[in-house]
Amino acid sequence: MPELLIELFSEEIPARMQSQAGENLLRLLTEALAPLHPQNAVAATGPRRIAASLNIDATVPGRTVSERGPREGAPDKALDGFTRKHGVTRDALTLQNGFWILEREEPAVSAQAHIAAVLPDLLRRFPWPKSMRWGAGSSFTWVRPLRRILCILDGETVPFSLAQGEDNGHNLVAANLTEGHRFLNPGTVAVSSAAEWRKTLHDRHVMVDAAERRKTITEGLNTLAASEGLQIVPDAGLVDEVAGLVEWPVPFLGQIDAQFMELPAEVMQVSMRVNQRYFALRNSDGTAAPRFAFVANIVPADDGTLIVTGNERVLRARFADARHFWDLDLKQTLASRLKALDSITFHASLGSQGDRTRRMVRLAGILADMVGAPKADCERAAELSKTDLTTGMVGEFPELQGVMGGYYAKHDGESAAVAQAISEQYTPRGPGDSVPTAPVSVVLGLADRIDMLVAFFAAGEKPSGSGDPFGLRRAALGVIRLIRENNLRLDLVRLFVLAAEALPADLQDAPDLDLLPQFIAERLRVQVRSEGARHDCLAAISVDNSDTDIVRLLARAHALQDMLETEDGKNLLAATRRAANILRIEDKKDGPHEDMPDPALFTQDEERALFDALERVEPAVEKDFAAERFTDAMREAASLREPLDKFFEVVTVNAPEPELRLNRLKLLSRVVRMMRLIADFSQIEG
Repeated sequence: MPELLIELFSEEIPARMQSQAGENLLRLLTEALAPLHPQNAVAATGPRRIAASLNIDATVPGRTVSERGPREGAPDKALDGFTRKHGVTRDALTLQNGFWILEREEPAVSAQAHIAAVLPDLLRRFPWPKSMRWGAGSSFTWVRPLRRILCILDGETVPFSLAQGEDNGHNLVAANLTEGHRFLNPGTVAVSSAAEWRKTLHDRHVMVDAAERRKTITEGLNTLAASEGLQIVPDAGLVDEVAGLVEWPVPFLGQIDAQFMELPAEVMQVSMRVNQRYFALRNSDGTAAPRFAFVANIVPADDGTLIVTGNERVLRARFADARHFWDLDLKQTLASRLKALDSITFHASLGSQGDRTRRMVRLAGILADMVGAPKADCERAAELSKTDLTTGMVGEFPELQGVMGGYYAKHDGESAAVAQAISEQYTPRGPGDSVPTAPVSVVLGLADRIDMLVAFFAAGEKPSGSGDPFGLRRAALGVIRLIRENNLRLDLVRLFVLAAEALPADLQDAPDLDLLPQFIAERLRVQVRSEGARHDCLAAISVDNSDTDIVRLLARAHALQDMLETEDGKNLLAATRRAANILRIEDKKDGPHEDMPDPALFTQDEERALFDALERVEPAVEKDFAAERFTDAMREAASLREPLDKFFEVVTVNAPEPELRLNRLKLLSRVVRMMRLIADFSQIEG
């Protein structure tokens, strides 16, 4: 199959947009070239280009196309209009099933002609998050000015233009030319295949694959760090970003002045990352090392002496700014900043950060008793938790919220538990983060998130669709993880009610508050699913269950899952479903059949055996549930499998005798009711 290569060469593309652009290019090409059956599509993205190579058929085969015209007996005007539209006479039409039909042959189209026809429109509607116009004479937009289009099919240029009518399309015409590195090998070069394109650009100091650049950056940085007995602080996001900034990555190490090593490690790392895209290093014991790493986009003639010196000078100025904020912030205690929180708006309907802090102090006191944490420390941590929002350091680097509060609290002489809680209040920030285990930290993390959830739901700001501007889904997952990983026994509904009591009076009974327990339940199912566990078991034990003790719910779900993985459990599930299906049908006739069955009406041993088993199992299950012995409860329930199987093998439920039929339906109804004590088995998949 012929090979197609397309490269779109422009000014620098923002790093965050490159990967998606490559995916979009492949998707649009696959759709537009579908008649040519594209295969082996591969994208390549970089700072100044997005490209794709794929194999396609040589031609779009010819075909017969049928066009349906007016009905038989339609006015002559309609028939004339149809023939005029298609440039034929009435003799070309045939009558089929009451309609005039035109059958015409479409000739085969070469791949080159098809590409030239579809690509201009594809490029004009290419979806960039942000795009720009430039120059004059064209409305064509691109993320940055598009300078060159390369389009080669089987070694030959596919010529097409972006011009449309009076729009000159910036005079862009497809050719076979690409460009090397802006500084190391500028200028154009002709290529005739994807392999030659890659090799030619590599020879001209351009790595076209983002994966190759990432690997070069990672291995180069690690090698330099290891040569000095140091380690690069892992930062996959920064590696991805830098790989989108350079075409030919060359790593270097620089020195940090000793005077700045007193700054918190997080301050140095964030300042380097945010301002300069530098990498932090650490010693073997985990402490910050007086070195930094960066990636250049050139190969210096002096082995990097000048470029390292220049970057050290830039970093020195950045750290001087950070040192200024640090020294200035330390002159004022966190406690003295409390009043300033009243002038910072949290939300128009929810008051200031000061109002939020007072709600959190109250909630932290309530949670302290439930968790078994020192109440005074919990309330103090909540009181000071948001004060670092008024500091210069957090104003400059919002990413350091909480972290700086912990440092400042320690400097102010606050207890170690309070300082630790303030620094850990926002963790876990994501699925890869560890969860705080210190009691005061756990209480503050819960108080912060529960207040957020209750307050924003009350204010009508619940997430909708994919929109979640206040990060409430992340807050809910944080609550779940704090509870699960610390094995906390909390009644969330009660906590939501208690938290709502501190809201403004007009929000305390907001209707959306009733949706919060279900919101947490949905997030819990999402988390369970992501762990590979059976979320249907959690759904089954949640139906008609008002319990919001997450630890208890998950213990029940796990016990149910374990039971269903046994042979008895599988068979019991099938038999229970059979009983429920019979009842659903018969209840429509003369149900419901919810009364207790009469043992005196049993005529077969299998009826009596099932009834006796229920008499034994039902109270045992209830007792086990009350004692939270869920595995024992499931084992008791599974023992119904044998008598229930024998009942269905021998007993005719819909007996001709009305009394026997009704009594047997009541017996099955009791089976279903007993099983619903455990779970709603209709929720179980499979």
